[in-house]
Amino acid sequence: MSSSVVCFRCGERYDDETRVRCACGQPLWFDTPDTDFTFSDDRDRDGMWRYESLLPIERPDGVARAAGGTPLVRSPGLDRAAGCRVYVKDESENPTGAYKDRGSAVAVSHAIEAGADVVGTISYGNMGISTAAHAASLGRECIVLVPDEIPQARLELIAQYEPSIVQVEGDYGALYADGVALSASHPISILVSDAPARISGYKTVVFEIYESLAPNTPDAIALPASSGGFASGVWRGLRDLAALDLLDELPRLYLVQTASADPITRAFDSGATEPTALSPEETEETIAHSIGNPDPPSGARALAAVRETNGAVVSVTDAEIRTAQRRFAVDGGFCVEPAAATPLAGLTRLSERGAIASNEEVVIVPTGTGFKERGTGDVPVSTERTSRSALPELLESLLDAR
Repeated sequence: MSSSVVCFRCGERYDDETRVRCACGQPLWFDTPDTDFTFSDDRDRDGMWRYESLLPIERPDGVARAAGGTPLVRSPGLDRAAGCRVYVKDESENPTGAYKDRGSAVAVSHAIEAGADVVGTISYGNMGISTAAHAASLGRECIVLVPDEIPQARLELIAQYEPSIVQVEGDYGALYADGVALSASHPISILVSDAPARISGYKTVVFEIYESLAPNTPDAIALPASSGGFASGVWRGLRDLAALDLLDELPRLYLVQTASADPITRAFDSGATEPTALSPEETEETIAHSIGNPDPPSGARALAAVRETNGAVVSVTDAEIRTAQRRFAVDGGFCVEPAAATPLAGLTRLSERGAIASNEEVVIVPTGTGFKERGTGDVPVSTERTSRSALPELLESLLDAR
């Protein structure tokens, strides 16, 4: 089912399906498969495997079969904060609570098909958790490279799948190039953030959005941006649907970064075609640590996606992210991690600028659950104490106070 990989910018093709970068320096992806796919196909398959004919592998065993198939929920409670009609594509419903499972479901299995006995990744959290889970379910060893300062809680979440975890000192951003080089020189397939098979998995979120909304279509899609890999997958999915004559007009793509590390936003604002890596002096700590990427390897492709769709890239502060987290919970009933709250915060900014109309329908993609996070929500906790006998009286007073 596999095909060649191609560069989005120069069009160069390679028969090596595990190759990540083009000779021109840009990331590679699988092109649109040669198929007559329609949404009525593969109705006997669950989740993302309804679109198996558009993927570079056949449906594998293991937890990959549980990936995708996440709900698309109309959420009127979030309309006011977003300034438009909001649909939420809740990626926390994936097996490890994040959209990364779509990429791992394809990439881990694809690497094994290509002969890898050991897989690995570079991650601050969600991708490490996901890759380790998918490797474990297929009985393969996994090595996860993490930054030296990773919180203990994140280590515990990754460690439950019993991979080998390596804390690496020094520049975390430089590990991407190290991972590509190590895959070439060692008997391990390190599945970086924009490995072509990962991008193929990510694009299935678009197929699900369009199938769920049909015959309607979204005016825009908003998602967090870090490495640019997920944005690339969404763009790839839209291009596939267009090539298959399953959509007439591309929705606007809105990417949202944390202001603490926002090279894609800066490049967009300046009109550049590629982001410039930020120095340590130009970056700050952020509660949205999973998207605090100062040197995004697919940044140029993410920028191209935004410009082709007449979208935008914006950055939001930690204060805005905390507010959006609260709105997701209080107004929508969703528990999302800080990085996943950024699209709502970004839509607030865009609506205030007049970029989005109140009657437009926008799909927000919160990329990960907040149930894995501790101490990031800044939520005040207030409790009442009482005896069982006094409970009815206290309940009455609480109800009267509302």
